[in-house]
Amino acid sequence: MASQPNVGALHGSLLAALGAAIVSGQYPEGQVITLDGVSAHHKVSRSVVREAVRVLESMGMVETRRRVGITVQPAHKWNVFDPRLIRWRLESGDRTAQLLSLSELRRGFEPAAAALAARRADPHQCRIMAAAVSDMVVHGRSGDLDAYLLADKIFHQTMLEASGNEMFRALNGVVAEVLAGRTHHGMMPDTPNPAAIELHDEVARAIRMRDEAAAEQAMRAIIDEAASAVTEEFAPSDQL
Repeated sequence: MASQPNVGALHGSLLAALGAAIVSGQYPEGQVITLDGVSAHHKVSRSVVREAVRVLESMGMVETRRRVGITVQPAHKWNVFDPRLIRWRLESGDRTAQLLSLSELRRGFEPAAAALAARRADPHQCRIMAAAVSDMVVHGRSGDLDAYLLADKIFHQTMLEASGNEMFRALNGVVAEVLAGRTHHGMMPDTPNPAAIELHDEVARAIRMRDEAAAEQAMRAIIDEAASAVTEEFAPSDQL
């Protein structure tokens, strides 16, 4: 039993290493890798490699065939909605382009989710969103970006859950990785924009007041503000 956590840690570490290698092009499309080769290179057992490869295959990133090996698949076959893949892509490559692509996706569902939340949210969910906004105010002023991120994640997760739509709720991991990506890769200002926090408060208030149109409009403004911040403040340095 004591060895299980180590096995789990090895699996997670190898999965992240292989995923990042594929995303960065270190293992390009069409390259064939083998269990023995990966096992020797990363100094882990074949069973650990096999489990990591099984996950990558479920994500569409590799294909395993007998007498051929493990073949890296083209990017159009990848499950781009998988939060792990989003994380790896933000860790390597053009972060700005990836974040803007994700912002376009968010525009397609978060405003609609906010409108539904204004129709369906229960009082407890409204309280959680209001508390999250209050925490964002406090941590935004203090510059504690990790605590701010947590409050931001809670806000969006609760809003998606309050929509009552299981499809929107399932996209929480996507939104969480977008928010985390900006923070962890230095793409957030030292002090979060007060206007962005105010927009979150507008969404929470509109949902509480059952104002679907206002909730949808404010949520769209949140996404637009974040996309503009990435483009205006971080795109030039990201291209150096």
